[in-house]
Amino acid sequence: MTTITKMPLGKNGPLVSKLGLGCMRMSSVWGSRASDEKESIATIQQALDNGINFLNTGDFYGAGHNELLVGKAVKGRRDDAFISVKFGAIFHGGQWLGLDLRPIAIKNFINYSLVRLGIDTIDLYQPCRLDNSVPVEDVIGTVADLIKEGKVRYLGVSEITADQLRKAHSVHPVTALEIGYSLADRQIESDLLPTAKELGIGVVAFANTAEGLLTGNMTAPLPAGDYQLHFSRFQGDNLVKNLEKVDVLKQMAKDKGATPTQLAIAWVNAQGDDIMPLVSMSRRSRLPENMQAMDIVFTPEEMQALNTTFAPGAILGGTYLQR
Repeated sequence: MTTITKMPLGKNGPLVSKLGLGCMRMSSVWGSRASDEKESIATIQQALDNGINFLNTGDFYGAGHNELLVGKAVKGRRDDAFISVKFGAIFHGGQWLGLDLRPIAIKNFINYSLVRLGIDTIDLYQPCRLDNSVPVEDVIGTVADLIKEGKVRYLGVSEITADQLRKAHSVHPVTALEIGYSLADRQIESDLLPTAKELGIGVVAFANTAEGLLTGNMTAPLPAGDYQLHFSRFQGDNLVKNLEKVDVLKQMAKDKGATPTQLAIAWVNAQGDDIMPLVSMSRRSRLPENMQAMDIVFTPEEMQALNTTFAPGAILGGTYLQR
């Protein structure tokens, strides 16, 4: 059976699983239906049983539903889990309203999170992103105060620029950067990823299949009403040309006796000992496949073929990752 290895989360951070479990899709987000709660809890618990201890949630996932779910799953086994929580996003009626990063709001958010999760301390606490509404020093300084109070163990950041990362790290040491990263989304390689490496910050990489593009299951055109149609990457000729590149991934997966999704995860995993693929799952049946992806090794020729086919900028059109 596959054993999930551990990695230090950043130069001076804790040991966590090299594969992380994203819990977002277990709740209703962006109008989607919530997954079966019993199955979601069983998935988290089986992940913990298999050594996947990094659990990623957000206080705005399902208006707190996701934290309640994670709290139920870790009850009685808190020490088995490393819980990462994002904050700052404001939704109403399923619609995005913006960010609230005021210190007074952050101090309010965390108390609700601790109650919903049923824990005393959040392992990794991070603004879901930074804008210019509140100075970086105030946002990060507030989390630093929460660390001093014992409500938080480590500081994380998410979806930010290299300059913002440097500024945040200068206020308080950043342990982890959460960012979208995949064969199809490599823009962080030019600046943000080298900055994280330089500063000794671990990288938690989500959206490894680029919103489903790299699963090998997508065909053009997408059905009317599909949420991906909001993004230019999945529209018209862009999608047709992008899927031609995905055919290379599909053929390699067939040759290696794997799935395209597994290769997409494996490629992210291979980018460094300091990079964790964060994979969303809501069913236990997905666990074996995603864990097996961590054992896949590419030959130099295979890696070159992937890096050439999916060179930065090769995928046409954008997604929300370019916000």
